Amino acid sequence: MSGEITSEQNALYGSNNGPSDEADTALGTVVIHLMKGVVYRDTQPSVWQQLQELHARVIDYVNVIGMDLTLDEAEGYAFLKQTNDETSELPKLVARRPLSFPVSLLCVLLRKKMVEQDAGGGESRLILSREQIVEMMRVFLPDRANEARLFDQIDTHINKVTEFGFLKKLNGTPPAWEVRRIIKALVDADWLADFNEKLKVYRNHAESIV
Repeated sequence: MSGEITSEQNALYGSNNGPSDEADTALGTVVIHLMKGVVYRDTQPSVWQQLQELHARVIDYVNVIGMDLTLDEAEGYAFLKQTNDETSELPKLVARRPLSFPVSLLCVLLRKKMVEQDAGGGESRLILSREQIVEMMRVFLPDRANEARLFDQIDTHINKVTEFGFLKKLNGTPPAWEVRRIIKALVDADWLADFNEKLKVYRNHAESIV
């Protein structure tokens, strides 16, 4: 028997550069993108397609490191989150960072705005100008009389929410932002159920530090 691999054996076992290696590379690519942040269908179509094709393998892979995959086909986004298994001995891969009061407030207000737009049956994309965001927030924030300072503060909060992936800055003048629909995963139905109570707390907090 010769030491050569027949074409039939090569097809059966694969070669170093065969389909198995390509699938592993694709799996690694998808997982790395998910570890870096949210994967969006509209901005990362090739990664999104690979994620759909390797969905089961991605779930198995990230479960090994104590993560869950959240994938919303309808809204077009996917992200990783820590599993809720309190008995797991795995170290936490993702550190929890509490949101500041203004950032939490902005997220809630953006989510409420999205609910209103969805209920009205209008455009699927929610796009807001800087002035619209300022008007949403100003009643809840101190230093409302100093407009320049207020705008600077809100710009900081907008940048932070953009950094988290809940807003996407659009090109053009004047500046505008698209509210990413992943915010639905952060501000869920339970949070919205007592939305008015939360706003009262936020307003009281703002008034207490004026």
